[in-house]
Amino acid sequence: MINKACINNSLLFLSRKIMQRMLVIALIPITLSLPVDSIWASDIIDRVEPPFWWTGFKNTSLQLMVHGDNISEYDVQLSYPGVTVSSITLSDNPNYIFINLDITRHAKAGQLQLDFKAAGSPDQTYAYELHTRSPKSEQRKGFDSSDVVYLITPDRFANSLPENDFVEDLVEQPDRSHKDGRHGGDIEGITRHLDYIDDMGFTAIWSTPLLENNQPKTSYHGYAITDFYKVDARFGSNEDYVELSRKMRERGLGLINDMVANHIGSKHWWMKDLPAKDWLNFPEHFVQSNHERTLTHDPYAPMVDKAEFSDGWFDRAMPDLNQRNPLLAKYLIQNSIWWVEYADLYGIRMDTYNYPDKDFMSGWSQAIMEEYPDFNIVGEEYATDPSLVAYWQRGKVNADGYVSYVPSMMDIPLQYAMAEGLSEEEKWGHGLIKMYRALSRDWLYADPDNMMTLLDNHDMPRIFSQLNEDFDLYKMAVAFTLTVRGVPQVYYGTEILKTSPTIRDDGLVRSDFPGGWAGDDVNAFTGEGLTGQQAEAQAFMKKLVNWRKTQSVIHTGKLMHYLPKNGTYVYFRYDGTEKVMVVINKNHTDTELPLERFSEMLDGEASWNDILTGNELTLSGSLKLKARSVMVLESDKQ
Repeated sequence: MINKACINNSLLFLSRKIMQRMLVIALIPITLSLPVDSIWASDIIDRVEPPFWWTGFKNTSLQLMVHGDNISEYDVQLSYPGVTVSSITLSDNPNYIFINLDITRHAKAGQLQLDFKAAGSPDQTYAYELHTRSPKSEQRKGFDSSDVVYLITPDRFANSLPENDFVEDLVEQPDRSHKDGRHGGDIEGITRHLDYIDDMGFTAIWSTPLLENNQPKTSYHGYAITDFYKVDARFGSNEDYVELSRKMRERGLGLINDMVANHIGSKHWWMKDLPAKDWLNFPEHFVQSNHERTLTHDPYAPMVDKAEFSDGWFDRAMPDLNQRNPLLAKYLIQNSIWWVEYADLYGIRMDTYNYPDKDFMSGWSQAIMEEYPDFNIVGEEYATDPSLVAYWQRGKVNADGYVSYVPSMMDIPLQYAMAEGLSEEEKWGHGLIKMYRALSRDWLYADPDNMMTLLDNHDMPRIFSQLNEDFDLYKMAVAFTLTVRGVPQVYYGTEILKTSPTIRDDGLVRSDFPGGWAGDDVNAFTGEGLTGQQAEAQAFMKKLVNWRKTQSVIHTGKLMHYLPKNGTYVYFRYDGTEKVMVVINKNHTDTELPLERFSEMLDGEASWNDILTGNELTLSGSLKLKARSVMVLESDKQ
């Protein structure tokens, strides 16, 4: 029921506000160039999101979220060729209005004038920009198995602009002495070190989220977003992010954006005035997710358990979004497309992919891939069971009929198998057999070649620490990750043997890259101060990554692996013209490897190049393996 008293009070307040505003306008010098209507609009309308859009999308529908005091009282009119207001949607919050525009393929770029009209109130005008899409944006190519992705936590990589460490409007201030504090790394720190990243051979950068996280603590990681359209000022600006992408493109590098659809930060601007009562799951009180990821697939699970998994909050500081609300669903889809177009993205990494409403995630991935058919998205399902991960990859035929459109998934199962297989003692069911078995389960994946393999990442202990700081095992892990099938990802600092506790401690896993701060005693960008072993690790990584860039047999070739025996594991990458043989020897003594067993792949080819040493080898009879070593051999046959 409408409360007339409340309406009368609101009108009285609005009348007083109008009189005050008119007095202010009367005192403004006549030379003011800003139209009076625009002043009125800025006084009533707080936000319009997306902030601008483009012509030429396949989906011609655009939803504008408009926020302002009692904005729902206004009707909206528009007169612009090729663009119409198809409908207006209101929520249960009078401070929001959702304007649905239809932008035909014939619409031209320009400025739309949205006229807001309400009885008894002055007319409002809002200018909304339509841009022209970049040429061939629709055909943009995403990352693939020819890439090696460099993962960066920007707050911990390089601080090139100390002046933006302190931002008055943002709550948490710099504290480099605290492992979970803000250390000051920024976008400019990445931009200024593109020479290093390019020289190492990496072809793409995945940065953990750079959007505003105006949280009171632990805001550095970026996963508690408080504004979906604004880069955190302590990292830089939206324009800085676009400039980073542009400079990367000039070098042939691509930028992958880390997105979060499952949750927001507890200090998101929505939290002061939720767009709708059902915008969040469990909005009245905190209910934590049970984090039991098997519930998504469990045929026997009750709805109450499933709901607690997907609707429960990831953390007390991360309210869970209700993607079943169609207005929110559209908002999130448009936000992703906006960043792809605006920042000329090379890919998306979607955080906690399995946590949001699964039907929404299907629609989200489908909408993006329909606009960008050759694009790539990698989803995070942090599970060691490959059947749980495989469920989400595009092309997988699932027993429950669920269809996903995400081309790539993070290969957490293979990483765990590699770390365990290399560090464990060789005995029945342990050691190298775990790596073999993990790869043997590739039949579960719709597209194993598009899985994102990794040595480690920001959510687990450093691989050097996982391998008990054994340098020989580290080199085996690097060679394996860079030569096996998939899209390899390397976490910043892994190339210089960064360590961490073996029990997860995020602040220490994400420690500062040496040389990224003025006054650092060690500079990994130049090599100054690195230990001999660190320098060797960096050179080892650089050699293999740069070699890999030109090896189509590694990018798209087939894989054949042989059952591990006597502490050794051998596999081949091959196509119609080229072959690569990788041999891992975990034994603490030199080992003779009989070659007859591999005749199917050797096929009389005797001349091979050792990529790591540069030596030429003749394979006949047996191959002598150095203790605790890895060999990457390339056939001379062309």
